[in-house]
Formats: sequence, C-alpha cells, structure tokens
Amino acid sequence: MAKQIRLNAFSAATPGSQASSLWNYPGNRAAEYNTTRYWTDLAKILERGLFDALFLADSTGANNVYAGSEAAALRRAVAIPRLDPAMVIPAMADATTHLGFGITGTLTYEMPHLFARKMTTLDHLTNGRVGWNIVTGYLKSQGTAMGQNAIDHDRRYDMAEEFMEIVYRLWEGSWEEGAACRNRENGWFADPSRVHKVRFEGEFFKTETIHLSEPSIQRTPFLYQAGASGRGRAFAGKHAEGIFVGGPSQKVLADQVAKLRAECVAQGRGRDDIQIYALATTIVSDTEVDAKNKYENYRRNVHHEGGLAHLSGLMGIDLSKYSLDEPLKHIETDAMRSVVESYTSADPNRVWTIRELAEHQSLGGRGPVFVGTAPQVSDQMQEWAEACDIDGFNLAYIIAHETYEDVADKVVPELQRRGAYPARYEPGSLREKLSPTHKPHLMAPHPGAQYRTAP
Repeated sequence: MAKQIRLNAFSAATPGSQASSLWNYPGNRAAEYNTTRYWTDLAKILERGLFDALFLADSTGANNVYAGSEAAALRRAVAIPRLDPAMVIPAMADATTHLGFGITGTLTYEMPHLFARKMTTLDHLTNGRVGWNIVTGYLKSQGTAMGQNAIDHDRRYDMAEEFMEIVYRLWEGSWEEGAACRNRENGWFADPSRVHKVRFEGEFFKTETIHLSEPSIQRTPFLYQAGASGRGRAFAGKHAEGIFVGGPSQKVLADQVAKLRAECVAQGRGRDDIQIYALATTIVSDTEVDAKNKYENYRRNVHHEGGLAHLSGLMGIDLSKYSLDEPLKHIETDAMRSVVESYTSADPNRVWTIRELAEHQSLGGRGPVFVGTAPQVSDQMQEWAEACDIDGFNLAYIIAHETYEDVADKVVPELQRRGAYPARYEPGSLREKLSPTHKPHLMAPHPGAQYRTAP
C-alpha cells in the first residue's frame, strides 16, 4: 500500500508570505489579502483539495534586520503590511465544513488567560477546527514593539513551559464537563461548583482566574510547533501534535525528522504521535516544458532584496553585508537557528551563495520546489515523503490562488489514483481528523491531558 501523504497550506495575512517579491506577478491575487473574498475563495479551494488545514504564519514584529531597517521589507511586502490572522478565520470556517485552521501565537508576547480565551473563541466558531502554532518569537523587533528587551533563545523556551502549563490548566481543568449546564428551569447557565480557579505563580507569569470561556469542542486547540533547534525539538517532542519542518535537501530534512521523532519517544510518547509536515512548493503544468518555463519566469522576476530581507529576519543575520556571489557561513544567533543550520552546517556537501539563497527563498522558502506535470510532482512528493519519513507537506504558494488550484485539481487526483491520498475527509474536529487517538481532547501520554481533571 502506498504511503499516505497529507497536505497543509502555508500562508499569512499579508501580501507577501513566502514568495514575497512576486506579489505583483501577473494573475497573483496576493494584494487582495485584506478582503474577505480572498480568504473564503482560498478556503474553498483547499477544502476541494482535502487539505488538512490552512496554516497562517504570523509575527508581531517587522523584518528590520536587512540593512538595519524595515525599508526592504516594506518595498517588497516581506510579511508587512500584515493583518491579525485570527480575524480572517471565522469567515473561512463559515465557507467550509472540514478544513482546519492553524494560527500562530507568539507566547513570549501574549498574556496566557487572554490568549486562552481567544483560542477557545475560535474553536467554538470553527466547530472544533482550530489549531495553534506555538512559537516563542525570533525577531528582536517584536520585543522592542512590546517595550521589552530581547530575550535569548533558550530563555524563551523557559517562558514557554510556564505559558503552556497555565493554558493547559485553563483549557482542560478550569471548567468541568457539563459545568455550562444551561438549566432553563432554575435559570443557571453555569454551575459555579464545577468551575475552578487557576492559580499559578512562576518566574515569568502569575495568574489567578477562572477560564473566561466555557469549554469548546477540543478544549485545547490542536497543537502545532515549528522549532527545530535542540531546545525547540525537545519542546516539540513534549507538546506538539503536528510539526512544521523545512530543509532544502533530503539529508537536512531527514536528519531533522529523525531527531524530532526521537524526542517524541524520549518524552514517553509514540514516534508517530506527531504529524510532520515539510515545507515545499509546487509548480505544476500540463507539460514538463510548460512547468519549467513557469519556474524560470518566476525566478527571473524575483527581487533579491525581498528574499534576503525575509531570510535576514529568520536568521538574525544582515545579509545586505554579503555580496550576491559570496557563500553563507555559519553564525550563531538568537533567531531561528534551524534556518541558519539548514543552509550551512546541516549539509556540508552543499554551499549556498547569497544569490542562490535569495532566489530559493523567493520561490517558497527553504523547502524543495517540485516542478513538472501532476505525475512528476506526485513522484517527487512520494520520493521525499519516503526518504525523509514525513507525513506530508506544508505547501507554500507562489501565485495566489493558482498554486493551490493546481494542487487541488491536478496533483491531488493523481495522488488519489495512486492510493496515496484520502478520497474524503474523516468526520469530527481537527484533532479527531489528525490525532492517532481520533478523540477531540488531549489524551495521555500527552502532558496536557494530566490537567483534564485537576484545576
């Protein structure tokens, strides 16, 4: 039996997601990002293609590492301007039935009890289809925007552990099952004896409150994570149910995945308790020649400063200081260490010039670009899935919404013919669809499950 492949879509509430510098390419709808129709059209396309979810990346800071300012990011729409991604989800949920929605929440700059309410609200309004991409933040501009000093990489994960305990306690333990009794006879909406106060005092956070919202279908949203540094992998192995990874070669990706699955086992969970999605981009056409021509047209139209402004922010390295044909060397940073490693120390057999990095980033990010007919792209997907031990792909777009239409209408039917892709959605919440437990709530041995009966 063919290995099953899952698909997730990668976007952001901005005209420049991964392929930032191509927002003005003919036919690209990315500049419509600030309209409801843009998002509902996208959601319908993804549901037609049986995508698991739409992942909305986000950050509360601007990319200002490149040349020391936001100028390049503003010129090329490198994740700015940007809307609050939470606001676009209800409209998409109303336009679909099964598609999940992953939203990025940077816990370093959130208040736990307010964030818990926001996610519970979204889980109610999506009928249990919301997920949380847990990030700790990597841009120094996020800290300065919040009036805070920069927090080093590992310290952010110390904060994250406290944050997770608080939101688990709120989501899982504050309201007992049935506490929202809706008793019309005596006029009680909730039974106070079954609603418990959460008290927590740690190094970073302190709270004393009941959860402000009654429990949603999933209680805790489906948990995604994208950290691939040593500390990030340990955090993901403990908490994540879905993990987003990225690497420009099979070697880099396979090494990441092996370490992530080992961390999951080390935390007392099964190696397959997590769904791992690798970043990738597809360029599909009816003939191989047409597909390659599309790729070359895209490549010729990218603006190097757009890709480099994006990578500079991810890496914490000002790439404007390099010449285009200079090779990138490994530098230790407090930004996304896994991105630096992907292009340097993780694969000693591949040396990337700054020009190559700019063009690769501008065509979907640091993952592979699959180019060809639907059968050829399907071949490449199956090869990478097998070689890297991944569950599927987190697909970025180049042209909105053409990239996803080509996948939904050409690649998905081909994978289905091969028995490598589902023919329909499973029923239920996002967790019921994706978790090996097929239950709506967190279940042991996941650490969040221990708070289910303990306030």
